[in-house]
Amino acid sequence: LAGVAVPGERLGSTDDFTPGSGTYKRDGYVYASVTGTVKKQAAQKPGQPPIVRVVRSESQHLVLPETGSIVTCKVTSINSNVCKASILCVGAIHVKDPFRGVIRREDVRATEKDKVEMYRCFRPGDIIRAKVISLGDAQSYILSTAENELGVIFAESEAGAAMVPVSWCHMQCPKTRAKENRKVAKVHT
Repeated sequence: LAGVAVPGERLGSTDDFTPGSGTYKRDGYVYASVTGTVKKQAAQKPGQPPIVRVVRSESQHLVLPETGSIVTCKVTSINSNVCKASILCVGAIHVKDPFRGVIRREDVRATEKDKVEMYRCFRPGDIIRAKVISLGDAQSYILSTAENELGVIFAESEAGAAMVPVSWCHMQCPKTRAKENRKVAKVHT
């Protein structure tokens, strides 16, 4: 357990590690929440597993999105035609200051573009993986989720639980079992 970790990378079991800064726990595992160097430190109390944390490097903000880059974003707002997002990572590199991105209705999926309803694909607060398709104007990068591997990778339910993907267009709350519509990214295991 050494080297560099990227957001969403599994670092180990909660039996083996206590999550520290730059990490989160989910379903019995500890994951990186930022890009950076993995560090271990002794447990705070006897009998507890060591603390694992991910520390950002100051040089990691020197990257810019370019056409074809895969980016990780947080949805900030939605209307019937566009989804606005803050670009947090370019590839595996976390950016110091977020960039603005926009997903147009026609760039959400590759098929049935005219039937896309933005509110059934994304919600504010969702974390999504997208591709930069154009540098856009001075305000925002133009993004697309029109590939199977692109779309929502993390969403929180109304009950406050991390939702689980159940199909390419639905995520489910593990607490309430309620399903919500999303354009879900296909996760490679």
